[in-house]
Amino acid sequence: MEGGLLPRIELILILLMMAGFVLITQQWSFPLYQLGLLTVICATILNIAVGNVPRAARGWRALRAVVIILAVTGAVFVLGIVAVPYLAELGQ
Repeated sequence: MEGGLLPRIELILILLMMAGFVLITQQWSFPLYQLGLLTVICATILNIAVGNVPRAARGWRALRAVVIILAVTGAVFVLGIVAVPYLAELGQ
């Protein structure tokens, strides 16, 4: 991931999110809706990782940073999903 590559990847991910939103808003095909929803979710999670990589990171260092950020993001999602039943019990 060279210096100019990260901004290009971010732009591609943003364009993918926009295309996903277009697919979500169309009203003719449910499979296209599902594809749009999956596209928006994946592009958003990847954009979180790529957008938080330091601009000074290059090559394998940048790739390692993306993988670590994706792992932390995934762990937060899993912990949130696991914690929901316990938190719901506290509210009752």
